[in-house]
Amino acid sequence: MLLTMPILLAFYRLLSQSVELRGAPFFGWIHDLSLKDPTYVLPILMGASMFWQQRMMPSTADPAQQKIFMFLPIVFTFLFLSMPSGLVVYWMVSNLLTIGQQYLTNRIIGSRAPAGAAAQRKA
Repeated sequence: MLLTMPILLAFYRLLSQSVELRGAPFFGWIHDLSLKDPTYVLPILMGASMFWQQRMMPSTADPAQQKIFMFLPIVFTFLFLSMPSGLVVYWMVSNLLTIGQQYLTNRIIGSRAPAGAAAQRKA
C-alpha cells in the first residue's frame, strides 16, 4: 500500500487542479470526477471491495494485526467520503483487479495441489 501512495496523492492533485475534468460527465449519478460523490455510494462500494480484498488475502499475521487489517476498510471508507469521485473510482477499480488476480491465483494454485495432499485430506 505504501508503494501506491505517491500515485494516489498525485491522482488526488490531478483531480483537484485539472480544469478539463471539472464538470465532465462520467456515468450515472457521477457528473464530475473532481467532486465528492453526493450519494456516498462509491465510497461504500470501495470500502466493501477493500473488505472483500482483505478477506481473500492469505494472512500469517497474529490475531491483533488481523483485527487492525479488518478495521482499515472502515477507516478508508470514512476517509474517502470527502475525496473526489475519480480517486474513489481509481481505488475501487484497483481493489477489484486485485480481487480478480487473487481469485485467479487461488484457483491456479488450488488446481495444482499434489495428489498426496488430496489423499491426506480424505484420510
